[in-house]
Amino acid sequence: MRYSKFYLKIDTFNQCTVYISTSNIHNLFAAGISSALKMTIPSYTVNGIEGQPLRLEVAYNFNFTISDIQIIWLFEKPPTNPKYLLISVNRSIVPDLEYRHRFTLSPPNASLLINSLHRSDEGNYIVKINIHGNGTKSVSEKIKVTVDVPLTKPVIYMEPSSGVVEKKGNITLKCMVEEGTRVVYQWMKNENPIEDSSNGSMIIKKDTLSIAPVLKEAIGNYSCLVTNRISAMMSDTIMPTIYYGPYGLTINTAKGQKVGKVFTLDKGDAVQLYCSADSNPPNIYSWILKANNSIYPVQYGRFLEIASEKVTQKTEYICIAYNNMTETHVETHTLVIVIPKGLDQVAQKENYFSPLAVITGISLFLIVSICIFALWKRFQPCKGIKPPRIKARYRRGQTMSGNTSNKMYLFIYLFVKQL
Repeated sequence: MRYSKFYLKIDTFNQCTVYISTSNIHNLFAAGISSALKMTIPSYTVNGIEGQPLRLEVAYNFNFTISDIQIIWLFEKPPTNPKYLLISVNRSIVPDLEYRHRFTLSPPNASLLINSLHRSDEGNYIVKINIHGNGTKSVSEKIKVTVDVPLTKPVIYMEPSSGVVEKKGNITLKCMVEEGTRVVYQWMKNENPIEDSSNGSMIIKKDTLSIAPVLKEAIGNYSCLVTNRISAMMSDTIMPTIYYGPYGLTINTAKGQKVGKVFTLDKGDAVQLYCSADSNPPNIYSWILKANNSIYPVQYGRFLEIASEKVTQKTEYICIAYNNMTETHVETHTLVIVIPKGLDQVAQKENYFSPLAVITGISLFLIVSICIFALWKRFQPCKGIKPPRIKARYRRGQTMSGNTSNKMYLFIYLFVKQL
């Protein structure tokens, strides 16, 4: 510790004026520390609150006969020189006139009471005790005092305040505190601490949280926790408005069932479908009917209902979802097939067969018929021995058989296509 040389006038005792040379303070503090005189303090750092009193506890003890006890308190605020606060000899106190109403000492107790803390009181307080008896013993300690101001409730300000479009805009949140010292900021999302995002979408710089670019995953309730040594306060939550979607468009039935690419319907039932997609704001839905290679707008809205008498055997319905804020749209479709009644009249019951089963049965019948016809043509007996004509007929029969097969396969294809 280094001190500049200057003199402090203490007071007059027994017709003598006492001076302390600060150039010798270091030597005084370092000298005379003996096991016969010991000083203890609870902590080397004490945290105080502005406007409230603070007591710097000091205890000392000795084991020899004494005649005088001297207690000296100094205040040091680097890089300035130490200032004299007060001095006591036995029970007499001589305060510095500048600070006489701000500090209280009750000797021989060496503890110092700061009556009301100001921010300017923050610094190092040095206490030195001199015991005079059979010689003079000295001991000193330094206590660091911090002065903090309680925090007020923080408020979050958001830019922009209206809302942003996903992947196109950025959001900045700023945590503001009117009063408080040494503020430490902690950003929270849904009551969980936020760390800097690994992908760089969230960047924290003390009181500012930046989200760039904004993604759907950023939706949530944000708050700001501020703390210092003496207090902690949490802000109200704020939820940024993020426009996104549409995502996950699906077609469902009125019963809440998800409809696939093909949806079968009992004959005589009405078509009752509705669209669903995740977005903000809600989507604008429209329905389109596709039949005979033509498309026809049906209606707007999530729900689609076609009366049973207007339902055809096979119709494709397309749902389009449009978000007017993100200016994006998606579409999905389903093929509605009506299952006919009364295919099993022998049992006199009304059964519904899958169109695929009907197609499969007819196809197998046709394929078997073609195979039998081809075998019959190949192995039928000749009526006479006419080698040249037999060869010609064989070629002609082979050609006719191939044409027939091609026509049959074409028929099957057209039949299936029309179903």
